[in-house]
Amino acid sequence: MRIRNLSSFVKVARLGSFRAASVQLHVSQPAISARINALEDELGVSLFRRGKSGTDLTEKGGELLPLAEKLLAIAQEMQLQAGQKQQQKGILKIGIADTLAHLWLTPLLQLWQQQHPQISFELTSDVSPVLIKQLQQHQIDLTLMVAEQTNPHAVIAQSLCSYPQVWVIKADDRLKKSCWSIREMASRPILSFPRDTSPWHYLQQLFKSEASQAVIHTCSSVASLISLTEQGLGIALLPLPLVEKQLARGSLALINTEIEPLTLDFCCCWRADEESLLPKSLADSATAVMASGK
Repeated sequence: MRIRNLSSFVKVARLGSFRAASVQLHVSQPAISARINALEDELGVSLFRRGKSGTDLTEKGGELLPLAEKLLAIAQEMQLQAGQKQQQKGILKIGIADTLAHLWLTPLLQLWQQQHPQISFELTSDVSPVLIKQLQQHQIDLTLMVAEQTNPHAVIAQSLCSYPQVWVIKADDRLKKSCWSIREMASRPILSFPRDTSPWHYLQQLFKSEASQAVIHTCSSVASLISLTEQGLGIALLPLPLVEKQLARGSLALINTEIEPLTLDFCCCWRADEESLLPKSLADSATAVMASGK
Protein backbone atom coordinates (compact mmCIF):
# COMPACT_ATOMS: atom_id res chain seq x y z
CA MET A 1 0.00 0.00 0.00
CA ARG A 2 1.66 3.23 -1.17
CA ILE A 3 1.80 6.21 1.15
CA ARG A 4 1.03 8.69 -1.63
CA ASN A 5 -2.18 6.81 -2.47
CA LEU A 6 -3.31 7.08 1.15
CA SER A 7 -2.32 10.75 1.18
CA SER A 8 -4.41 11.40 -1.93
CA PHE A 9 -7.38 9.56 -0.39
CA VAL A 10 -7.23 11.66 2.76
CA LYS A 11 -6.82 14.91 0.84
CA VAL A 12 -9.78 14.24 -1.49
CA ALA A 13 -11.92 13.19 1.48
CA ARG A 14 -11.13 16.33 3.45
CA LEU A 15 -11.52 18.73 0.52
CA GLY A 16 -14.42 16.94 -1.15
CA SER A 17 -12.88 17.45 -4.58
CA PHE A 18 -10.35 15.68 -6.79
CA ARG A 19 -9.47 19.01 -8.38
CA ALA A 20 -8.83 20.76 -5.06
CA ALA A 21 -6.70 17.83 -3.91
CA SER A 22 -4.65 17.95 -7.09
CA VAL A 23 -3.94 21.66 -6.54
CA GLN A 24 -2.84 21.19 -2.92
CA LEU A 25 -0.71 18.15 -3.69
CA HIS A 26 0.77 19.73 -6.84
CA VAL A 27 -0.21 16.68 -8.88
CA SER A 28 -2.42 16.48 -11.97
CA GLN A 29 -6.07 15.52 -11.47
CA PRO A 30 -5.69 12.34 -13.59
CA ALA A 31 -2.79 11.32 -11.34
CA ILE A 32 -4.99 11.77 -8.24
CA SER A 33 -7.72 9.67 -9.86
CA ALA A 34 -5.18 6.96 -10.73
CA ARG A 35 -3.96 6.83 -7.13
CA ILE A 36 -7.50 6.54 -5.76
CA ASN A 37 -8.34 3.83 -8.31
CA ALA A 38 -5.21 1.91 -7.32
CA LEU A 39 -6.13 2.12 -3.64
CA GLU A 40 -9.71 1.02 -4.32
CA ASP A 41 -8.46 -1.94 -6.37
CA GLU A 42 -6.06 -2.90 -3.59
CA LEU A 43 -8.75 -2.69 -0.88
CA GLY A 44 -11.54 -4.11 -3.02
CA VAL A 45 -13.98 -1.33 -2.11
CA SER A 46 -15.27 1.96 -3.53
CA LEU A 47 -14.12 4.95 -1.50
CA PHE A 48 -16.00 7.80 -3.21
CA ARG A 49 -19.27 8.58 -4.95
CA ARG A 50 -18.85 11.10 -7.75
CA GLY A 51 -21.97 13.07 -8.59
CA LYS A 52 -23.19 16.46 -9.78
CA SER A 53 -23.12 17.78 -6.22
CA GLY A 54 -19.47 16.84 -5.77
CA THR A 55 -17.40 14.00 -4.36
CA ASP A 56 -18.64 12.19 -1.25
CA LEU A 57 -17.23 9.32 0.75
CA THR A 58 -18.99 5.99 0.54
CA GLU A 59 -19.97 4.34 3.80
CA LYS A 60 -16.86 2.15 3.60
CA GLY A 61 -14.72 5.16 2.67
CA GLY A 62 -15.92 6.95 5.80
CA GLU A 63 -14.98 3.94 7.92
CA LEU A 64 -11.49 3.72 6.42
CA LEU A 65 -10.64 7.44 6.52
CA PRO A 66 -9.58 7.54 10.22
CA LEU A 67 -7.38 4.48 9.67
CA ALA A 68 -5.74 6.10 6.64
CA GLU A 69 -5.01 9.23 8.68
CA LYS A 70 -3.44 7.12 11.43
CA LEU A 71 -1.27 5.29 8.89
CA LEU A 72 -0.06 8.58 7.42
CA ALA A 73 0.78 9.92 10.87
CA ILE A 74 2.74 6.74 11.67
CA ALA A 75 4.59 6.92 8.35
CA GLN A 76 5.61 10.54 8.98
CA GLU A 77 6.78 9.68 12.49
CA MET A 78 8.82 6.77 11.13
CA GLN A 79 10.50 9.06 8.60
CA LEU A 80 11.35 11.58 11.30
CA GLN A 81 12.71 8.91 13.65
CA ALA A 82 14.75 7.30 10.89
CA GLY A 83 16.19 10.67 9.93
CA GLN A 84 17.21 11.37 13.52
CA LYS A 85 18.75 8.00 14.29
CA GLN A 86 20.20 6.89 10.96
CA GLN A 87 22.09 8.89 8.41
CA GLN A 88 20.68 8.70 4.91
CA LYS A 89 22.92 7.20 2.26
CA GLY A 90 23.03 7.31 -1.49
CA ILE A 91 23.34 9.80 -4.32
CA LEU A 92 21.33 12.99 -4.77
CA LYS A 93 21.41 14.78 -8.11
CA ILE A 94 21.11 18.55 -7.88
CA GLY A 95 20.77 21.09 -10.68
CA ILE A 96 21.77 24.68 -9.96
CA ALA A 97 21.63 27.89 -11.96
CA ASP A 98 25.08 29.33 -12.63
CA THR A 99 24.26 32.54 -10.75
CA LEU A 100 23.49 30.63 -7.54
CA ALA A 101 26.46 28.31 -8.07
CA HIS A 102 28.69 31.36 -8.38
CA LEU A 103 27.33 32.93 -5.18
CA TRP A 104 26.29 30.06 -2.90
CA LEU A 105 27.65 26.69 -3.96
CA THR A 106 30.46 26.50 -1.39
CA PRO A 107 28.40 27.36 1.74
CA LEU A 108 25.54 25.15 0.55
CA LEU A 109 27.77 22.12 0.02
CA GLN A 110 29.52 22.68 3.33
CA LEU A 111 26.19 22.69 5.17
CA TRP A 112 24.72 19.76 3.23
CA GLN A 113 27.83 17.67 3.85
CA GLN A 114 27.59 18.45 7.55
CA GLN A 115 23.89 17.53 7.69
CA HIS A 116 24.13 14.44 5.44
CA PRO A 117 27.71 13.14 5.60
CA GLN A 118 26.87 9.85 3.83
CA ILE A 119 25.10 11.41 0.85
CA SER A 120 27.03 11.89 -2.40
CA PHE A 121 25.97 14.99 -4.29
CA GLU A 122 26.06 15.06 -8.09
CA LEU A 123 25.87 18.66 -9.28
CA THR A 124 25.05 20.05 -12.70
CA SER A 125 24.86 23.73 -13.68
CA ASP A 126 22.52 24.86 -16.44
CA VAL A 127 19.81 27.37 -17.31
CA SER A 128 16.41 27.08 -15.65
CA PRO A 129 14.40 25.79 -18.66
CA VAL A 130 16.83 22.87 -18.98
CA LEU A 131 16.87 22.18 -15.23
CA ILE A 132 13.09 22.01 -14.90
CA LYS A 133 12.89 19.52 -17.79
CA GLN A 134 15.60 17.37 -16.20
CA LEU A 135 13.65 17.44 -12.94
CA GLN A 136 10.45 16.31 -14.64
CA GLN A 137 12.33 13.54 -16.44
CA HIS A 138 13.82 12.28 -13.13
CA GLN A 139 17.37 13.12 -14.29
CA ILE A 140 17.86 15.30 -11.20
CA ASP A 141 16.17 15.32 -7.79
CA LEU A 142 16.30 19.01 -6.82
CA THR A 143 16.82 22.28 -8.69
CA LEU A 144 17.94 25.70 -7.51
CA MET A 145 17.01 28.06 -10.31
CA VAL A 146 15.29 31.22 -11.52
CA ALA A 147 11.64 31.15 -10.54
CA GLU A 148 9.23 31.03 -13.45
CA GLN A 149 5.81 32.72 -13.43
CA THR A 150 4.20 29.30 -13.77
CA ASN A 151 5.81 26.01 -12.79
CA PRO A 152 4.70 22.59 -14.05
CA HIS A 153 1.76 21.25 -12.04
CA ALA A 154 3.69 18.26 -10.69
CA VAL A 155 6.52 20.42 -9.28
CA ILE A 156 6.73 22.08 -5.86
CA ALA A 157 8.55 25.43 -5.77
CA GLN A 158 9.96 27.08 -2.62
CA SER A 159 11.27 30.66 -2.71
CA LEU A 160 14.98 31.18 -2.09
CA CYS A 161 16.04 34.77 -2.73
CA SER A 162 15.70 37.76 -5.07
CA TYR A 163 18.41 39.91 -6.68
CA PRO A 164 18.14 43.19 -8.58
CA GLN A 165 19.81 43.28 -11.97
CA VAL A 166 22.03 46.10 -13.16
CA TRP A 167 23.42 47.25 -16.49
CA VAL A 168 27.23 47.27 -16.50
CA ILE A 169 29.94 48.23 -18.97
CA LYS A 170 33.74 48.28 -19.05
CA ALA A 171 34.84 51.24 -16.91
CA ASP A 172 35.84 54.08 -19.21
CA ASP A 173 35.42 57.82 -18.59
CA ARG A 174 34.61 58.37 -22.27
CA LEU A 175 31.49 56.21 -21.93
CA LYS A 176 30.03 57.90 -18.86
CA LYS A 177 26.54 59.34 -19.42
CA SER A 178 23.94 60.77 -17.08
CA CYS A 179 21.29 58.43 -18.48
CA TRP A 180 21.29 55.93 -21.35
CA SER A 181 18.24 55.68 -23.56
CA ILE A 182 16.96 52.36 -24.90
CA ARG A 183 18.19 53.39 -28.36
CA GLU A 184 21.68 54.17 -27.04
CA MET A 185 21.91 50.77 -25.32
CA ALA A 186 20.64 49.00 -28.42
CA SER A 187 23.44 50.57 -30.44
CA ARG A 188 25.97 48.42 -28.55
CA PRO A 189 26.29 44.62 -28.35
CA ILE A 190 24.33 43.29 -25.38
CA LEU A 191 25.49 40.34 -23.26
CA SER A 192 23.05 38.17 -21.33
CA PHE A 193 21.90 34.67 -20.43
CA PRO A 194 20.77 32.11 -23.03
CA ARG A 195 17.63 32.02 -25.12
CA ASP A 196 14.34 31.24 -23.34
CA THR A 197 15.60 32.31 -19.91
CA SER A 198 13.79 35.09 -17.99
CA PRO A 199 16.54 37.69 -18.70
CA TRP A 200 16.50 36.81 -22.41
CA HIS A 201 12.71 37.22 -22.63
CA TYR A 202 12.99 40.53 -20.78
CA LEU A 203 15.55 41.84 -23.27
CA GLN A 204 13.44 40.74 -26.23
CA GLN A 205 10.54 42.78 -24.89
CA LEU A 206 12.71 45.73 -23.85
CA PHE A 207 14.34 46.10 -27.26
CA LYS A 208 11.26 45.19 -29.28
CA SER A 209 11.11 48.65 -30.84
CA GLU A 210 14.83 48.47 -31.66
CA ALA A 211 14.76 44.91 -32.99
CA SER A 212 16.51 45.79 -36.23
CA GLN A 213 19.40 47.37 -34.34
CA ALA A 214 19.88 45.45 -31.08
CA VAL A 215 22.39 42.58 -31.18
CA ILE A 216 22.23 40.22 -28.19
CA HIS A 217 25.03 37.74 -27.46
CA THR A 218 24.19 34.99 -24.95
CA CYS A 219 26.26 32.75 -22.71
CA SER A 220 25.36 30.33 -19.91
CA SER A 221 28.56 31.02 -17.93
CA VAL A 222 28.44 33.86 -15.42
CA ALA A 223 32.24 34.07 -15.30
CA SER A 224 32.41 34.39 -19.09
CA LEU A 225 29.75 37.09 -19.22
CA ILE A 226 31.62 39.14 -16.62
CA SER A 227 34.97 38.66 -18.36
CA LEU A 228 33.59 39.61 -21.78
CA THR A 229 32.06 42.77 -20.32
CA GLU A 230 35.32 43.72 -18.57
CA GLN A 231 37.10 43.33 -21.91
CA GLY A 232 34.71 45.75 -23.58
CA LEU A 233 32.80 43.37 -25.85
CA GLY A 234 29.45 44.95 -24.93
CA ILE A 235 27.12 45.95 -22.12
CA ALA A 236 25.61 43.33 -19.82
CA LEU A 237 22.51 42.91 -17.67
CA LEU A 238 23.53 40.87 -14.61
CA PRO A 239 22.39 40.29 -10.99
CA LEU A 240 24.04 42.90 -8.78
CA PRO A 241 25.80 40.46 -6.36
CA LEU A 242 27.70 38.95 -9.30
CA VAL A 243 29.43 42.22 -10.20
CA GLU A 244 29.87 43.96 -6.84
CA LYS A 245 33.59 43.12 -6.68
CA GLN A 246 34.20 44.34 -10.24
CA LEU A 247 32.33 47.57 -9.52
CA ALA A 248 34.33 48.12 -6.32
CA ARG A 249 37.70 47.65 -8.02
CA GLY A 250 36.70 49.74 -11.04
CA SER A 251 36.86 47.19 -13.86
CA LEU A 252 33.12 47.65 -14.47
CA ALA A 253 30.83 50.66 -14.19
CA LEU A 254 27.09 50.96 -13.72
CA ILE A 255 24.91 52.29 -16.52
CA ASN A 256 22.02 54.55 -15.59
CA THR A 257 19.01 53.80 -17.78
CA GLU A 258 15.49 55.03 -18.43
CA ILE A 259 13.96 51.77 -17.19
CA GLU A 260 14.54 49.87 -13.94
CA PRO A 261 15.87 46.39 -14.83
CA LEU A 262 14.05 43.18 -14.02
CA THR A 263 14.54 41.65 -10.56
CA LEU A 264 15.39 37.94 -10.63
CA ASP A 265 13.64 35.63 -8.17
CA PHE A 266 15.17 32.24 -7.39
CA CYS A 267 13.56 29.09 -6.00
CA CYS A 268 14.11 25.44 -5.10
CA CYS A 269 12.02 22.87 -6.95
CA TRP A 270 11.37 19.16 -6.50
CA ARG A 271 8.79 16.72 -7.79
CA ALA A 272 5.45 16.67 -5.97
CA ASP A 273 5.35 12.87 -6.04
CA GLU A 274 8.76 12.60 -4.36
CA GLU A 275 8.33 10.37 -1.31
CA SER A 276 11.76 11.09 0.20
CA LEU A 277 11.98 14.00 2.66
CA LEU A 278 15.55 14.80 1.58
CA PRO A 279 14.83 17.31 -1.25
CA LYS A 280 12.55 19.32 1.03
CA SER A 281 15.17 19.21 3.81
CA LEU A 282 17.89 20.50 1.47
CA ALA A 283 15.58 23.20 0.15
CA ASP A 284 14.92 24.40 3.71
CA SER A 285 18.67 24.51 4.38
CA ALA A 286 19.29 26.49 1.19
CA THR A 287 16.57 28.98 2.10
CA ALA A 288 18.07 29.47 5.56
CA VAL A 289 21.62 29.94 4.23
CA MET A 290 20.60 32.54 1.68
CA ALA A 291 18.35 34.38 4.13
CA SER A 292 21.24 34.63 6.59
CA GLY A 293 23.62 35.91 3.91
CA LYS A 294 26.37 33.49 4.93
